[in-house]
Amino acid sequence: MSQPRVHPQLLALGAIGLWSSLASLGVVLGHVPPFLLTGLSLLIGGLIALPLSGFQLARWKVPLPTLALGIYGLFFYHFLLFVALRQAPPVQANLVNYLWPLLIVVLAPVILPGLALRWQHVVAGLIGFTGAAIVILSNADTTALAAPRWSWGYVAALAAAFVWSTYSLMTRRVKAFPTAAIGGFAWVSGLLSLLCHALMEPSVVLSGQDWLLIGVMGLGPMGAAFFLWDKALKTGDARHIGILSYLTPLLSTAALLWVSGRSLTWPVGLAAGLIVGAAWLGTRVK
Repeated sequence: MSQPRVHPQLLALGAIGLWSSLASLGVVLGHVPPFLLTGLSLLIGGLIALPLSGFQLARWKVPLPTLALGIYGLFFYHFLLFVALRQAPPVQANLVNYLWPLLIVVLAPVILPGLALRWQHVVAGLIGFTGAAIVILSNADTTALAAPRWSWGYVAALAAAFVWSTYSLMTRRVKAFPTAAIGGFAWVSGLLSLLCHALMEPSVVLSGQDWLLIGVMGLGPMGAAFFLWDKALKTGDARHIGILSYLTPLLSTAALLWVSGRSLTWPVGLAAGLIVGAAWLGTRVK
């Protein structure tokens, strides 16, 4: 008997919901060097592929170009994002990074055959980006925004957005591969991240609580989210999923406010309205 098919947008929302916890976990684990945190999380997240593949690593085997695509997406995205956050003001760099949902919408017809870019998709993408900008900037330190300056970190942030958007779309262009193969992408990318840690970051001693939270991060936003995202993009409309992705910074900010005990502000409410409206508009168009 065939298993019931889960709607692609629900799968995407599952990934988005998990990614929204990443910032809160990152705050608690802020003392852990970022490449170490990413490397350990990806290695733990890759374990999810074991039961998906029936504990047969042979099912992770993919052609070399597909493996290169996976490393391009999981490793180089995080590498460029970390460079951006170190070289440019974090708030502005994060804002540039969140161009990736709009890039998915715009590039989908270019990379994926059979899709057309309609004006409603572009308008919805721009409204969603406006909402993301409001929610990110409204929770920024005003002193960090007072004197904006040019930095090559912005180029890295834009490159990170381009990498994640093109990786997401190109998984539909390469030869079909099982979602369990994401485990191989995660393990190789995790090992490369640990290599970057050894070369670029100071060594640290992790506590038991650190390991517990890293495990949660690895199984959630740095693990299960990638598997859900892959399945959603393989079975759904990339234009709709790209617009829904603007919920990520909104939910992430809401989670941070809840964890810190602060109340929601009117800019966050306005951003919520814009992003939900954009999602409604974008997903109504075929």
